[in-house]
Amino acid sequence: MSKGNALMLVVVAVVMLASSHTVASLEDDQTRQHVIGEDRGWDPASDVASWASGKVFSVGDSLWFSYSAAQEVVAELGSKEEFETCDVSNPIRMYTDGLNSVNLDGEGSRYFVSGMPESCKDGLKLHVHVVPSPQQQLIESNNPMSTTTVMAVAPAPPSSTTPELPVQLSALLLVGFALHLYYLAF
Repeated sequence: MSKGNALMLVVVAVVMLASSHTVASLEDDQTRQHVIGEDRGWDPASDVASWASGKVFSVGDSLWFSYSAAQEVVAELGSKEEFETCDVSNPIRMYTDGLNSVNLDGEGSRYFVSGMPESCKDGLKLHVHVVPSPQQQLIESNNPMSTTTVMAVAPAPPSSTTPELPVQLSALLLVGFALHLYYLAF
């Protein structure tokens, strides 16, 4: 093998290693856990609208509602009109456990209000606009030919596994092999 071919193998291996690290970083940064109202939680005294201001909610993120189940209920509504008028007569879902996680599994608007009419009218409600995940945005930005993009993102693997490890090991083995061949060429 010539020095040029061995050097090319080294370059390819380094590129593979760098790209596998970039993809792993995107997967790690892709999802966020949003605790609604932070320390105060979903509570009539908290200012949920101010808490949400400036936050970005992406596909794959989760919303965590923490509240007193004896005093409060969270209702997810299907329309802006129901949200604005606090109409909880036809909710998509009611959350009553005191601690609920809601996965943001698609783009678009989601509407959450207090199931207690007085609390809702006093402002205990949350409109979340869900945008594509950072990974989806990166893929879409790298596809200039697309006018309409339909994405499907696989669920993230459990945190105890590292799917990028085989790619990194392969790249490291390739680097080692290429360096060995390069030194043999001398």
